[in-house]
Parts: sequence; C-alpha cells; structure tokens
Amino acid sequence: MRLGGRWRRLIAGILDIIIVGLISSPFTYETFTTVWDTDKDVFVRVPVQHTFLAALIGFLYYWLLTAFWNGQTLGKKLFGLRVVDDSGRRVGVGQAAVRELVAWLLYATCCLGWINLAFILFTRRKQAIHDIAARTLVVDA
Repeated sequence: MRLGGRWRRLIAGILDIIIVGLISSPFTYETFTTVWDTDKDVFVRVPVQHTFLAALIGFLYYWLLTAFWNGQTLGKKLFGLRVVDDSGRRVGVGQAAVRELVAWLLYATCCLGWINLAFILFTRRKQAIHDIAARTLVVDA
C-alpha cells in the first residue's frame, strides 16, 4: 500500500472544494428576517446567511462519497487517490463520518483547519488530524 502524494492530495482537495462550492452556492445566499428590537421599540431587519445548509452539503459530499464510492471523492478519483483504514481495508460508513466530522469541526474553528492540513507535511504516514482521529490513510488507488 503506497501513500498518496502530498501535492496530488492538495490539488485533489482544491478540486473537491471547487465542486462543493459550485453545488452549495445556491444555498449561501443572504436573506433578511424581521425581529423586534426591545431597546428601540421597533422592528429591525437582520441578515441571515444560509451557510449551515451549504456546510451540510459539503459534509454529505465528502462523507457519502468516501463511504460508498471506494473511499474516493471526485477529486481523489481524478488524481488516483483513495481513503482506506489504517490497515488498508475499505473505510466504513461510521469511520468516514468520524473523519469528516473532525475535519469540519477543525475547519469551523479559527485557524485549526490550517493546522489540520499542516499535519500532512510532518507526519510519517502523511496524515491530517482528521485521518489520525478516524484511523485512515490516503493512498494511491
């Protein structure tokens, strides 16, 4: 089992981000809701962004493709990579969910997403924090 290259993994990840962005962009619009401002005794318009739905679409994209499509997202498929468990077997549904949940929690926290990705540069098995937490590896397909 040969570990996937860092550069291919990076470029595949960028491609996946673009795909998720295109899929979720209709759900990232801003609308307004009216709420009562008790200090001013008036109704005010408050912007509401629909980013939760976009984040959910992204999570489902990574989780479901990794779990049910041979450990591959579209980017990983195009660059000859796949996610496996630490012994080289196919990733399970729960394991893929843990991997993506940890990744999304780190990305949602200021700067921890960058630290997560930086782990790939410094760990012997080229694992990000979400790979370590889920006991997964990214390998050549």
